[in-house]
Amino acid sequence: MDLKLGGQKVLITGASQGIGEGLAHAFAGEGCHLHLTARAADKLDAMAREIVAEHKVSVTYTAADMTQEGAVERIVEEAGDVDILINNAGVIPSGNLFEIGPKKWRDGWALKGFGYADMIRAVYPKMKARGGGVILNNIGNGGEVCDPQYIEGAAGNASIMAMTRALGGRSLDDNIRVVGVNPGPVDTSRIYNMLRKWADTEFGDESRYEELLERYPLKRPARIHEITDLFLFLASFRSGYTSGTVITVDGGIASRRSVV
Repeated sequence: MDLKLGGQKVLITGASQGIGEGLAHAFAGEGCHLHLTARAADKLDAMAREIVAEHKVSVTYTAADMTQEGAVERIVEEAGDVDILINNAGVIPSGNLFEIGPKKWRDGWALKGFGYADMIRAVYPKMKARGGGVILNNIGNGGEVCDPQYIEGAAGNASIMAMTRALGGRSLDDNIRVVGVNPGPVDTSRIYNMLRKWADTEFGDESRYEELLERYPLKRPARIHEITDLFLFLASFRSGYTSGTVITVDGGIASRRSVV
């Protein structure tokens, strides 16, 4: 299937690892030029060299902490004109309401909870002025499951889902599509760190985390391509009438009403 993404410019936040890194490679594989951002300059530099060598596309990057004043504006300025924005930065901690104090809660939302809105606020007018674009928010099925052991993520993800629907409901008036993706567990280091924490809570032994995999559909997390391939389709003209919606890819976990 020809997605006709070649030559487009993609800005990806949180691009140095996990799904963000997978998205960078996936879009480069379609011939897209990239501007990547994350905190780790060394990782971004290594990624840029690897992607340029493999795919012959241009890759630029901004190493920045998006929670710092002026960082978002600098990223957008250095990125230049972009056709596709993928909001992906931020990890909201797991735990119940009484394990997450006020400061930890605010810190957890600083990058993802506020960063997505800040990035959209900076990029949207530029897209509109250029005639349109696509904004994809990588959110997470925690906003649907509402598990008390991931209560901050449930609240944060649900708010980003609502923002995506609210903005995307009218954004096609500006020829901009806004869509969200809710992955469930994905085969990255983050999910195994979370499983170890849950295993410690449930079994008193974090080394038993692999037992929790038995509860997942197919007894495994999603493979990265099972998430990134959806982003490719949603970014393409083949999904040109999709806006103001959130698509869940979690093997049915949200319908089970439990993260694990």
